[in-house]
Amino acid sequence: MTRLFSPLKIKDVEFKNRIFVSPMCQYSCDNGLPDDWHLVHLGTRAVGGAGLVIAEATAVSPEGRISPGDCGIWSEAHTEAFKPIAAFIEAQGAVPGIQIAHAGRKASTDLPWRGGRPLPDGKEGWQPIAPSPVAFDEASAVPREMTAADMDRVVAEFTAAAERSLAAGFKVLELHLAHGYLLHEFLSPLTNRRQDQWGGSLENRLSFPLRVAAAVRDVWPENLPLFVRISCTDWVDSGWDQAQSIDLCGRLKALGVDFIDCSSGGTVPDARIPAGPGFQAVFSAVIRKAVGIATGAVGLITAPAQAEQVLVTGQADAVLLGREFLRTPYWPLLAAADLGVDLEWPDQYKRAKPV
Repeated sequence: MTRLFSPLKIKDVEFKNRIFVSPMCQYSCDNGLPDDWHLVHLGTRAVGGAGLVIAEATAVSPEGRISPGDCGIWSEAHTEAFKPIAAFIEAQGAVPGIQIAHAGRKASTDLPWRGGRPLPDGKEGWQPIAPSPVAFDEASAVPREMTAADMDRVVAEFTAAAERSLAAGFKVLELHLAHGYLLHEFLSPLTNRRQDQWGGSLENRLSFPLRVAAAVRDVWPENLPLFVRISCTDWVDSGWDQAQSIDLCGRLKALGVDFIDCSSGGTVPDARIPAGPGFQAVFSAVIRKAVGIATGAVGLITAPAQAEQVLVTGQADAVLLGREFLRTPYWPLLAAADLGVDLEWPDQYKRAKPV
């Protein structure tokens, strides 16, 4: 048995293998409601043999969406829409997961295939909120600086989203603290220019994201895993970096977080990111060793042998694949054959199993 296809147990949840589907926005919702596209998109990856299928960044409020096409989970209607999706994923032997998020200053943009331009406040767009009134780029709107009341509301929105995610049938919850969205904006000195108790020192910049994590952990069942995705570096001098990430992850572990999904970047548009095969696995390795917490490696992991090496060498406990799953929904089934693992195929597809 390879490491890639060995089971992983976190709390009371056992993943049949260590291949996780990374949350990937589909920009295909009406008023935040997932539909048949999401059932087929996520369900296909479950049929394809993934151990965990994580639904895309799902907004905790309408203003927390990246675009008008984003998924949301701010009402009971959203819970009901997700129920058949989570149930189908689980019926295929995969664990259903969901990432909950708030886009912060990167909210109110058009769909990527329509150019992704910022949408003005009005019929389609809305005014973003952020820790500080600093726009993402010259074309983006200046966000409104959050007040204490805004922060209280956002904490309540995250906890309500966690409760709805549980009611929808998800067994893994991931908090989005990465890619320059709201909670990452509080962490990074590039985006958090506040002069109060929520800005300035590292201790202050950590405060609000940790408050959200603690509130979510309080309502998410103790026996179910809580993941957090972070950007381990902004890739910019004087920005968020690996040392600060280690500090954050130690505190998240103390709050009861079980797994760190290690990504990077997204804070500013002009960061120079040295992307290459498995380029972020070093971050998961460092955090895993320094903090003593389970980690996931994500980013240009495409080949079965490469994924196996990440795990065998102790760089991570699981790998998360994104674009490769868009190209190859049945990647785990094919990877097993490539690594010499006799993996059970769905009955309906057994005639296509490599001999």
